[in-house]
Amino acid sequence: MDAQSLIKASLSASILMLVFALGLRASFADATSLFRGLFQTPRRLLRALVAMYVVVPALAVGLGLLFDLPQPVRTGMLAMAIAPIPPILPGKQLKFGGSSAHAFGLLVAVSLCSVLLVPLVVHLIGPVFGRQAAFSSAQVAGLRGSTVLLPLLAGLAFRHFAPSRAERLAPWISRMGTALLIAGALPVLVAAAPAIAALTGDGAVLVIAMLVICAIAVGHALGGPTEGERSTLAVATANRHPGVALAIGTINVPEATQVGAAVLMYLLVSLVLTSLYGALRRSSRA
Repeated sequence: MDAQSLIKASLSASILMLVFALGLRASFADATSLFRGLFQTPRRLLRALVAMYVVVPALAVGLGLLFDLPQPVRTGMLAMAIAPIPPILPGKQLKFGGSSAHAFGLLVAVSLCSVLLVPLVVHLIGPVFGRQAAFSSAQVAGLRGSTVLLPLLAGLAFRHFAPSRAERLAPWISRMGTALLIAGALPVLVAAAPAIAALTGDGAVLVIAMLVICAIAVGHALGGPTEGERSTLAVATANRHPGVALAIGTINVPEATQVGAAVLMYLLVSLVLTSLYGALRRSSRA
């Protein structure tokens, strides 16, 4: 097995372990909370879907048309605006004051809804930039099922049948998954650093930062009546799944060879800005 295969295996294993560990800390009631409250005020799922699949993609299109960005940056920015939330995000949302029910319910609900919504939004946005874009429901379902739903369901089931053992195992599995994630991500970031640096001109970083800040603001405004709900949706609206975004970009714009670097640039900017947002939220509650 070569180095590239080892890195890919490390990243894949880390995601599975981290999502499984999250499942060990949650319940089936948490995972289905947003669906069960679909038509009850404050309609958290509808608010989340409007924020993530209407407002933020529209903002990304507007910024893409307004600024003369390199094609890879525009593609990466649009793909990240369309992609669903990453599977390990609930850990961050819980640290920022979100509830377990809201964070896990949002992850499951958005993952399932994305099977229909991501292909629809990709299809609608493509003509704006003069191309017919597509990304099938089967592709979304395969990515979300393997990286989110299956390991999360396994963790939920383990907790249901062995709750005390799940409590003991969750921190250890989470630590091992984090170690594997760092081990796999560092070589990727180092290798992509020159390509990312090459795309930072022409104000690309500033435009991406504008989109992320707007996404945080939209999620906060539509998050709900409580501070924890606002923080949970704000972080989810700004953080998107880089694997799905990369697949969307490379399938629809194969000539944009630096889409991966643009997606990583967005990922780094969103991690920094949402961390700052979380720190401000924590300080305001202190």
